[in-house]
Amino acid sequence: MPVEFKDYYQILGIPRDASAADIKKAFRKLARKYHPDVATDKSSAEQKFKDINEAYEVLGDPQKRQKYDQFGPGWQADAQPPPPYGRPGHTSREFNFSGTGFSDFFEQYFSGASRYGFPRDIPRGTRPARGNDIEGDILVTLDEAMHGSLRSISLQIANPQTGKVQTHEFQVRIPPGVTNGKRIRIPKQGEPGIGGADPGDLYLRVRHAAHPDFSTDGHDVYHDLDITPWEAVLGTQITVPTLDGNVTLRIPQNSENNQHLRVRGRGLPKAKSGQRGDYYAVLNIKLPQNPPPEERALWEKLRDTSTFNPRTRSSA
Repeated sequence: MPVEFKDYYQILGIPRDASAADIKKAFRKLARKYHPDVATDKSSAEQKFKDINEAYEVLGDPQKRQKYDQFGPGWQADAQPPPPYGRPGHTSREFNFSGTGFSDFFEQYFSGASRYGFPRDIPRGTRPARGNDIEGDILVTLDEAMHGSLRSISLQIANPQTGKVQTHEFQVRIPPGVTNGKRIRIPKQGEPGIGGADPGDLYLRVRHAAHPDFSTDGHDVYHDLDITPWEAVLGTQITVPTLDGNVTLRIPQNSENNQHLRVRGRGLPKAKSGQRGDYYAVLNIKLPQNPPPEERALWEKLRDTSTFNPRTRSSA
């Protein structure tokens, strides 16, 4: 089943020599523009948001980016690409997903999709053999991870030797609180068995969709919060977004860069305990760039009057 090449650099609007910081900056800018929660045309924005996430999933990961760059800018769909990413050994069947949020191109070369179980060179009619399990990725938004959802998935299993394609269509329940990397098992939706034996299972590995404002670690949610130097020194109160509404956060006096401020119980739900993970605001002290003369004069006055010196122990 031929797949269409995806130009991830073009999707993010960046050159091929873009730095990791440039890639992250481009993603955040586009993700904020096309996020389904804020976009005006939600139907077209949803697909655009998936494309942006897929591009960042590859280019934002140094190992995957290195694999992707082996294709070269002139690679075409009918050329011979490098071996599939993350697929050890030989596979005699091909698998295409739809409804997972990832393109066929990503599924084939970057998802780590695989088969495992009995080898496929067993001649039919010899003995029954359970079908191989199949594993792929599914892109889950943080809203889905927060509240849960029901997704329609289609899986095509092609046998290149016979030319036959089997299509499985089914519903997959995304449970509330599902964490990044968690595998969801769909029984008997894998490769067909041999000699009347049961089919294998399908495992979909959850990939949290990259979000312009949040990241996750297990059930905990993280938010990068930019603050001014005077807010860090004097303290303040700031309204910050969470996955289920805004909260007021107190910035204590003498806060430091990269300091983590925790809000208990505002992370992802934990299904077994009924509790939730925590929310962390990660402080990022930003300095003004090219301040106007009046503001620069105040900085100069502070420099001349302040006794603070971070390079002496007495200032610690």
